[in-house]
Amino acid sequence: MKHVAIVILNYNGQLYLEKFLPFVRQYSEGCEIWVADNASTDQSLAWLSQVPDIRVLVIPDNKGYAGGYNYALAHIQADYFILLNSDVEVTPGWVTSVLDYMDVHPDVAACQPKIKDFRNRSRFEYAGAAGGYMDYLGYPYSRGRLFDTCEEDHGQYDATVDVFWATGACLFIRSDAFQESGGFDERFFAHMEEIDLCWRLLNRGWRIVCCGNSEVYHVGGGTLHKSNPRKTFLNYRNNLMMIYKNMPAGQTTKVILVRLMLDGISSIRFMMAGAWPDVGAILRAHFAFYGFIPRLKKIKKNPKSRVKLYTRSVVWEYFVKGNRYFSKLPH
Repeated sequence: MKHVAIVILNYNGQLYLEKFLPFVRQYSEGCEIWVADNASTDQSLAWLSQVPDIRVLVIPDNKGYAGGYNYALAHIQADYFILLNSDVEVTPGWVTSVLDYMDVHPDVAACQPKIKDFRNRSRFEYAGAAGGYMDYLGYPYSRGRLFDTCEEDHGQYDATVDVFWATGACLFIRSDAFQESGGFDERFFAHMEEIDLCWRLLNRGWRIVCCGNSEVYHVGGGTLHKSNPRKTFLNYRNNLMMIYKNMPAGQTTKVILVRLMLDGISSIRFMMAGAWPDVGAILRAHFAFYGFIPRLKKIKKNPKSRVKLYTRSVVWEYFVKGNRYFSKLPH
């Protein structure tokens, strides 16, 4: 039997642990459950000391999502890792349906279940929905979620399909695939590091899948709310870093120039909304990215690569043509 470790990275998430860890314990039979504490300053560790059957790993300082998981997974032995946000409610069968698929498809490196909204349970949630994709300009989007539009789940995305990226909110990944790919890029700190990882896995010939017969419910914004300027900074900077690293060399300069223009338009939208801290965050993100360029190593395209970018602009389709749903995108 495969050894499975569920690893919950916690940072000041005691309230979420109290609410959602009982579901993980109830519905994850046969799995080893770890909480990796990312230098929390609340009472998380004291509370965890009273919870049976939970293994706790203390990380000496807050390394963010990327560094925190790299540290934790280097200290945990398993065949499969399940990286689970502390603000996720799991459901009966959430583990077995995904692992059954991965067991019979050894070329699949990573999977995710459907991610539903904890507060509006019939709707997909922003962070991953029913599996992620990427357009040729480096914009990520999902089945069930384009930009801020999250669809109702009517079973339209129940099929198990190959995707471009799987969400870090609930990420099933083979330990050997994680280690051989180098894990997360710790320079990202948080946000889009799982997309960067999936891009590298695809380039190595692995598959990424969304298993539509498993679902969980995600609160979202548990550490940084999506309107937080710090989150804006990380999303814009990390997206540019990811493009530069993974996009073929001949396309990178053109894409970065187009993104500079589109990010400028995005700044205007923030200005019109009076969100000046976000405007500053975008400017800082660009300058931080330019400072990183000398230290960013280009990933060479592998003959085994399964990387397939959407050949149209999802920005154009959404904002200009008004296609708000994944199913409405021309393919």
